[in-house]
Amino acid sequence: MNFINRDVISISDFSKEEILFILDTAEKIENKGSFGLLNDKILAVLFFEPSTRTRLSFESAMHRLGGRVLGFSDYLSTSTKKGESLHDTIKMVENYADIIVIRHFLDGAARLAADATEKPIINAGDGSNQHPTQTLLDLFTIRKLHGKIDTLHIGFVGDLKYGRTVHSLAAALSHFNVQLYFISPETLKMPKHLLEELSAKNIQYIVSDKIEEFIPKLDVLYATRIQQERFADRNEYEKVKDSYILTKKMLHDAKPTLKILHPLPRVNEISRELDDTPYAAYFEQAKYGVVVRKAIIGLLAGVYK
Repeated sequence: MNFINRDVISISDFSKEEILFILDTAEKIENKGSFGLLNDKILAVLFFEPSTRTRLSFESAMHRLGGRVLGFSDYLSTSTKKGESLHDTIKMVENYADIIVIRHFLDGAARLAADATEKPIINAGDGSNQHPTQTLLDLFTIRKLHGKIDTLHIGFVGDLKYGRTVHSLAAALSHFNVQLYFISPETLKMPKHLLEELSAKNIQYIVSDKIEEFIPKLDVLYATRIQQERFADRNEYEKVKDSYILTKKMLHDAKPTLKILHPLPRVNEISRELDDTPYAAYFEQAKYGVVVRKAIIGLLAGVYK
């Protein structure tokens, strides 16, 4: 498959075969040395929104491939503060880098960036829309932990309205034979158009605001934080911020093979008492960000085929 110079904007742009090819590539290179493969390449990392794991794992991946990194993590220190448009920022950066990674607070910003340049754009999260590389590492993690993706029962809990990681992962899972559970407060339900897309692909799902009754069924529980920064009204956030807090007591009927994932950062939605249990897989999940992003960068640069 040819991924050279391809944009990674939405997980919906990729077929099941392409997704599996990326996962297989990551698995092949997981324990292999790769330094020096991209000695002459530069990755631009443009973060208009805060990040720890995504930004650092992209930078680590590029360094481990032997390439170099430039960019910013505070857009207020750039010409954007002076009124420069995103289009012009991308047109400027394309002169300095071979691949551009962008995180932005506006839905659709990554697509706009891709329209502005011939250089490959990787979407590291745009508003509440998409986060395709997080989805690929989520799928990689699920397959590593369970040895498969098909036939699993996968629950999502928390902010499903604004959660771009949930939106991307649900879209990717529509390629597989899975049962999905969407658990959230009424005001943070999965967007209707995404549910309609799942129905069109005959994916079985349940929507609920209750969590305990579904825990015994689950193989994977994907928790997300209630995102304060997405709320225009602070009072609305206060009403739902502690809706779901996972504890050991809640998991007394869970399958022993249940794995809890979380894109992180967490606030208080997963009790720290779960960190040392066999259920906790969120830190392992974060670790896989480097190898999956190495695979993506390497495929776009043409060093993995």
